[in-house]
Amino acid sequence: MSLQSWFEKGISFEEYVASMKANKEGFLTIYQGFSLTSEDKDFFSKLADQKLRVIGLTADWCGDAMLNVPVIERIAEVCQSPLSLLNRDENLELMDQYLTNGTARAIPIFIWIDQEGNEKAVWGPRADAVQTLIINLRSSLPEKEDPTFAIKQAEVYRQFRARLVADQELWLSVKNSVQACLAKLHA
Repeated sequence: MSLQSWFEKGISFEEYVASMKANKEGFLTIYQGFSLTSEDKDFFSKLADQKLRVIGLTADWCGDAMLNVPVIERIAEVCQSPLSLLNRDENLELMDQYLTNGTARAIPIFIWIDQEGNEKAVWGPRADAVQTLIINLRSSLPEKEDPTFAIKQAEVYRQFRARLVADQELWLSVKNSVQACLAKLHA
């Protein structure tokens, strides 16, 4: 299936929010709290002439999606680039074309396409600062064989989601990472 077809198959940001069953409160906190500076808006608005569209592979249970989808939506609004969201687990044929490190179905993944459906840029699943955070949090976990592993892992992921919602520096790290990715699209 072409990227154009995948874009058409997805749902809008508003439909995605309405369908959310997990992480909705944190997601909306980020979306409502995140804004772009005038310099950021100047950078991203210059992409509007390219009439790009964005395909997002995501799932509402994912902490990274809770952070990244709202930030990408704010960027897409300024770029005038419609965002079309697809559930990862229902779209594995596309997901498997965008594996992290060639093996992991890590999400979210965002694919910018032109009007003909050609891929122009890909970003995801994490900004470097977010990757560093999760590595540091996971470093405190015991071995998987430890009987307390599952409980401690659940606590690490709770802490991770809480930091994603509260730490606006992490929001900016996502914006900066996406901006660096899209800089190559400036003519």
